[in-house]
Amino acid sequence: MGGTLSILNNIPSLLAENQLNINQSNLNNTLEQLSTGSRLNSGADDPAGLAIANGLQANIAALQQSGANANDGIGALQVADGALSQVTTLLDRAVTLATESANGTLSTTQRTSIDNEFTAIKAEIDSIGTATTYNGASVFTATATSIFMSDGSSTAANVTIATTTGLLSSAAIGTTGPVDLDSTDLTSAADATTALASITSAIANVASMRGTIGANMNRLTAAASVMQNEVTNYTSAESTISSADIGKAVSNLSQYQILQQTGMAALAQANSSQQAILKLLQ
Repeated sequence: MGGTLSILNNIPSLLAENQLNINQSNLNNTLEQLSTGSRLNSGADDPAGLAIANGLQANIAALQQSGANANDGIGALQVADGALSQVTTLLDRAVTLATESANGTLSTTQRTSIDNEFTAIKAEIDSIGTATTYNGASVFTATATSIFMSDGSSTAANVTIATTTGLLSSAAIGTTGPVDLDSTDLTSAADATTALASITSAIANVASMRGTIGANMNRLTAAASVMQNEVTNYTSAESTISSADIGKAVSNLSQYQILQQTGMAALAQANSSQQAILKLLQ
């Protein structure tokens, strides 16, 4: 590369052009980082970092959906708990009716009227048991509903929480020995006394069901909170890898813009230097 003059090749021009192309590529990459806010805009930017970031994004997606799954489970349990609250109100009224019918001063006609209301209460409990649904499915069932939660990375990270509210009917909640609430009546003082024991048992059973529901709600709430924390941590880790360093990018932008200008000047100078050969021909 000495000082030999040649018209076949302009080495300084080629070198200047190559460096100008490198500077232009760096400038384009910096502009892309500033416009997207991301350091990883293609696999070429950081292959290993991109692989890690994509894995973290998959973890985040799985955890966010798992949190939604948990909230769906909580919603279903809240519907069931609200329905059982209404059942408790009905059973409280049934206690009043049974206590009234057990009194020896009532007439047969009065007890019949009381029993009619008691029959309506049992029918309403049965209706609540069959008609209370969440997303089109009955919330009162002996089959547990599985709430699936995962971070998307391994089988060990998958958790399935089985929730069940149990069956709800006047027969299911009032069972005491061979006797259930559905088979009781208030047509006599003796029957009313027997029914009162079943109603009291039913109230305790409903309270137990609400306790189970509450425990499952608390568990799902805790699980959703843990997953939200994991989402925050994964997002922070992914951001550290993917996010562009804006301060550095701005600094690089100034550097590459200056290098682009000087590179273009150098290329122009290299191209014009061969014109000195013409002087030899004059």
